[in-house]
Amino acid sequence: MSMMKKKLFGALGGALMVLGASAPAAAADTLRIGIAAEPYPPFTYKASDGSWTGFEVELADAICARIEHDCKITPTSWSGIIPALNSNKIDLIMTSMSITEKRDKVIDFTDPYYYTVGAYVAEKGMSLDPPKDLSGKMLGVQAATTHANFAREELRDVVADIRIYDKQEQVNRDLMAGRIDVILADQIAMAEFVQRDEAKGYEIKGLTPKHPAFGEGIGIGLREGEDELQKKLSEAIHSVIDNGTCAELSQKYFNQDICGG
Repeated sequence: MSMMKKKLFGALGGALMVLGASAPAAAADTLRIGIAAEPYPPFTYKASDGSWTGFEVELADAICARIEHDCKITPTSWSGIIPALNSNKIDLIMTSMSITEKRDKVIDFTDPYYYTVGAYVAEKGMSLDPPKDLSGKMLGVQAATTHANFAREELRDVVADIRIYDKQEQVNRDLMAGRIDVILADQIAMAEFVQRDEAKGYEIKGLTPKHPAFGEGIGIGLREGEDELQKKLSEAIHSVIDNGTCAELSQKYFNQDICGG
């Protein structure tokens, strides 16, 4: 082999080594955003083409653009989403997770991007002024949520039974099937639920007060110690709120502005 060919192959080999070394770094730049694998409209749900969309999916895109990162929506079981974060299966949690003292002990959070309380939903024909009229009723809530915590803390001695479900849609279906009397869930999600054709016989009966169980608002969860990323994400949240992007998406999905903590 001539000296020129040796130099050429040596240069190509070096270039390939550089490209090979840079590929994992590029992949690492993609942030895997964990959302609950079960649809939670209008926050997260599947479009007709099978892709995930919704308020939080579009807001995540806007936030990722602000911090100049590629992001990938990664559906994850709600009950296992914090372990998935801490075991590096996902990089962020952005699925209507409230910032609570208990969660803050195992993960970190950004500043909140919205705040909401709980709503009680029941049949329109039911005379119900919660919580005082909940006596003897069967109440459905989703497991591992602030609403389940609130129900255990404040309603255990009021209602006849608290039924815990893995998924919110299971709660909704059991209400419409008559297997429970009342739902306690996120106010904004329930406002969407009662607008559905199949739920036209149901309405929001009342709201919970602000309560420590609901935490400080809804934020993005991330692993402890990622201070620089936490700062960038919080700055991006304030940016999309201040420039109206969050409000525009909020109006699109909720017909109201829910943005802010």
